[in-house]
Amino acid sequence: MGGTHSHSHGPLEGGADPAASRRIRLILAALTIPFLLFGLVGLAVLWPHEQRSRSNTEMGFEFVDARVETSTTRACELAPCADVTFRILNGPEAGTTVRVENFFLTVGMQAPVAGDEVVLTRTVIPGLAKPAYNLSDYQRTSPMLFLLALFVVATIAVGRRSGAGALVGLGVSYLLLATFALPAILGGRDPLLVAMVTGTLIMFLVLYLASGINVRTTTALVGTLLAICVTALLARVFVTATRLTGLSSEEAVMLQLDGVSISLSGLLLAGIVIGTLGALNDVTVTQASAVWEVHRANPSQGRADLYRAGMRVGRDHIASTIDTLVLAYAGASLPLLLLFSQANRPFGRSITGEIIAEEVVRALVGSLGLIASVPITTFVAAAVVSADHAFGGELPVGDHRGLDDGEPPHATDLPPATSTTNTGRANEPKPAKAHMSPQPSTTRKTPKTPKTPKTPKTPKDWTPPKAERDFWNE
Repeated sequence: MGGTHSHSHGPLEGGADPAASRRIRLILAALTIPFLLFGLVGLAVLWPHEQRSRSNTEMGFEFVDARVETSTTRACELAPCADVTFRILNGPEAGTTVRVENFFLTVGMQAPVAGDEVVLTRTVIPGLAKPAYNLSDYQRTSPMLFLLALFVVATIAVGRRSGAGALVGLGVSYLLLATFALPAILGGRDPLLVAMVTGTLIMFLVLYLASGINVRTTTALVGTLLAICVTALLARVFVTATRLTGLSSEEAVMLQLDGVSISLSGLLLAGIVIGTLGALNDVTVTQASAVWEVHRANPSQGRADLYRAGMRVGRDHIASTIDTLVLAYAGASLPLLLLFSQANRPFGRSITGEIIAEEVVRALVGSLGLIASVPITTFVAAAVVSADHAFGGELPVGDHRGLDDGEPPHATDLPPATSTTNTGRANEPKPAKAHMSPQPSTTRKTPKTPKTPKTPKTPKDWTPPKAERDFWNE
């Protein structure tokens, strides 16, 4: 029409909060508040008041930055080696140069060249006048900062406000992991309980920051939190059943040698729970949005129809998500798989050995959690939408069928037009003859019931009323 109008979008697209009855909001609050209390109370109880950490100096070495001045590669007895001169950029000997000779180059390692920025380990050895230096790693700060900037710009350019909220949620999530989860586990807290508390708080922050506080987001949040509980339960059952110890990685062994008292099997459980959070978030948000859009397209559908329609979307989505999760775990274990393949070990023995079995259990338990999240979230969303409609809640996004897209509305969407203009009188039924010219009678007879007048057919040259013509011309 001629005036201005606004398009309504779902809350997950940055629009307004869908209208919902007070009863539905209270039900969702009753479902989410216990999880929020669990997260906050767990954060307070498990918070690591005494953080255990060891500095590099206490461990006998420290890291310093350096720049390669000269580098010469030559053939040594066991492998290629290099003689490299470094200029120290920080630390006690900043500004001085040191020379490292007979530096062995491992397979696939490139020799340092002049201008490379590297990280050296500085080790003080009793009895030696000067500390010993050795090449530890390359400096990667500049390219990684550029990659981070590119990621931030692309996320905001495509996602706009939702993308900016997702970035804030991501930053808060890593802050929560760094300041709470890791120190709490190092402090001897139960790793699985720490992971549950961390995952609960992360989901509250990530979903509400990215999608806003509204009914649709809360529905996705309920599905996510319930799926986290299912994942944690499955992880506990199958890690115990397969007798995984968590000692398959070098990092776990190093923690034990360093004197850190941690349940490594619990650490494995925590890794499974935290590793599935991102994929769960993706699935549950999609399912909640799908159910709302189905209801928007056809508000007359009941709970069962909404559930079936949402599950059709979920089945397509879950296949690609599981592939992504399993292939990510397989990619992380690719060198190990190649090592077993080269050793000609039987497939059954390789897959059930603890090193591979740990990744298999991790992938399958995470996938089961994703599968469970689809019917859980779809059921919750269908129940909320149908109950809201039954209790008098409005459509979640508004029923603008066709008008927002410039299309004429369906005939059933328009109210019947009434007009008193001359052009519209052709449609009006003529009065019955018994009422137009009643005949007098000398005898008393029971008056006949007048017949219902038939609606006359529309003449071919009929012209719509002026008000209706104005409606379509605007």
